[in-house]
Amino acid sequence: MTIAYWMVLACAMLPYLTVAVAKYRRDYDNAAPRAQLAAAEGARLRAWWAHLNHFEAFPPFAAAVIIAHLARAPQGWIDLLAVVFVALRIAYTVAYVTDRPTARSLVWVAAFLCMAALFGVSAYG
Repeated sequence: MTIAYWMVLACAMLPYLTVAVAKYRRDYDNAAPRAQLAAAEGARLRAWWAHLNHFEAFPPFAAAVIIAHLARAPQGWIDLLAVVFVALRIAYTVAYVTDRPTARSLVWVAAFLCMAALFGVSAYG
């Protein structure tokens, strides 16, 4: 399995790791977790929002990696772009949870460009 495929797995795990941050509290109500998250504030609420955004980012990234492999793009480029994408998504989460909106947006754009570049290397691979 390639490094890029491992990054697809890592990216698939990001929403679940992020929601753990959102849900972590002593009085967590497993009977009504969505209601409790809807009432969250501060870092927990931002972690919830990051969780949702990770679900939005995953499908195009996974598709880009798979398409790059199928197009026989250079493996080094696929792996590099996939690793950078996941690293940026982790940085995105940190920026989101710590309430740094400008940094969050810049990191989001950089990750998006990595995903788009995967399609680019597929076209010229």
